[in-house]
Amino acid sequence: MAAAACLFAASPGAAQDQCRLALQLGLDVSASVDQAEYRLQADGLAAALLDPVVTEAFLNGPGPVALSIFEWSGRFQQEVIIDWTLIRTEADLLAVAERVASATRGSQDFPTALGYALGFAATRFREAPVCLFQTLDISGDGQNNDGFPPVAAYEHFDFNGVTVNGLAIGGASREIEEYYAAEVIHGPGAFVEYALNHDDFAEAMRRKLERELRAMIFGEASPPPLSP
Repeated sequence: MAAAACLFAASPGAAQDQCRLALQLGLDVSASVDQAEYRLQADGLAAALLDPVVTEAFLNGPGPVALSIFEWSGRFQQEVIIDWTLIRTEADLLAVAERVASATRGSQDFPTALGYALGFAATRFREAPVCLFQTLDISGDGQNNDGFPPVAAYEHFDFNGVTVNGLAIGGASREIEEYYAAEVIHGPGAFVEYALNHDDFAEAMRRKLERELRAMIFGEASPPPLSP
């Protein structure tokens, strides 16, 4: 990231045009997520995107961010709800947030195929604008229980240069956070953000987005401290 920061500094005009980050968000809509929890995720993501700190981090970095959002559950149940969109203005973010908040759930009765979700995301990065960095955020409240596991996805799909962060949604224990840390996150600077439950999803998503976007702005290998 430091090298990228030097590139931006050496070419201010190019920095305004070069996409700095392709950011892909994957939302869990498997059978363990009921309709009320789905709404907490969709509305929470929309609220996080419009949080002033997150908005500022999207818009005030060197170059735009390309954003895409999809839902995932079973082996073949992945649905793109926001195709790759360059975020240049507040209006761009508002349009994305409104579409997320008004989205209808694509599926609800399928298991948790995390490996397939990761593979789907890897192929989606091929369609992304050319950006300096690529980050996948995968959120969920359960461990893989259908199809190949995350480790197989990393073996058989191209994740070269991709950072995979996790948003682990908890319940009675923090086992899901430990699972995401051990099995799901991948690549340089990867981390897990923890939501106590679905009610905490919006705040956890806000923290995670700020952490990722700030790292891109400051060009640091480790993200800077979050605001309170």
